[in-house]
Amino acid sequence: MTFEINPRRALAVYFRSRRAVRSIRHYGRLIYVSRRMHYAILYVDQARVDETTNKLLELRQVTAVKPSPRPEIDPQLTDLRSTMAFHQDEEDDFS
Repeated sequence: MTFEINPRRALAVYFRSRRAVRSIRHYGRLIYVSRRMHYAILYVDQARVDETTNKLLELRQVTAVKPSPRPEIDPQLTDLRSTMAFHQDEEDDFS
């Protein structure tokens, strides 16, 4: 028996009332629930993201489902200077 890590993706699920959390938790691993802001963070297998998103949107209390952008973000920040995403001004140099 070998252990395999399944790629997962976080979904931010926005809902109308906290009562919806009971039904949301059946679709994945519920990590966090914000009572004041009315959203929950749910982890789902990467292969089932589209299917789970569609099922969640069918629930009456769910207003929106947003997938986490983390898999698309480059973890290596080496190309920031070449892409001009990071620009250091001469005035900011304190040394």
